[in-house]
Amino acid sequence: MGKHVVLVEDELNIAEAIRFLLSNEGWRVETLANGTTAVDVIRKAAPDLVMLDVMLPGKSGFEILHDLRADPVFEALPILMLTARGQARDREMAEKAGVSRFMTKPFSNSDMLDAVRELTS
Repeated sequence: MGKHVVLVEDELNIAEAIRFLLSNEGWRVETLANGTTAVDVIRKAAPDLVMLDVMLPGKSGFEILHDLRADPVFEALPILMLTARGQARDREMAEKAGVSRFMTKPFSNSDMLDAVRELTS
């Protein structure tokens, strides 16, 4: 079986596009549309990669990132944060919280796939 990613993205069109691209690369993609249950799902799924939107209903991507990094089991888990908010402040907050990579929307399909390959190689 291919690698497993948990994608937490509330914009359906973006989630479906990422699912399509990663599935074509052999990934098993599990999607969540809000942050409320994300940490529990990630703990149970033990994915190879997490992709997080910043602005989510229920719990923000920053809160999820913080919760995951506070757990020693997930200290080294690759986390790719996706956001439409590309301000330097957001990038700095994500880096301080331990994000593996930060990408601003819109991003190209090839850039996203390159980031996923880099984080999971």
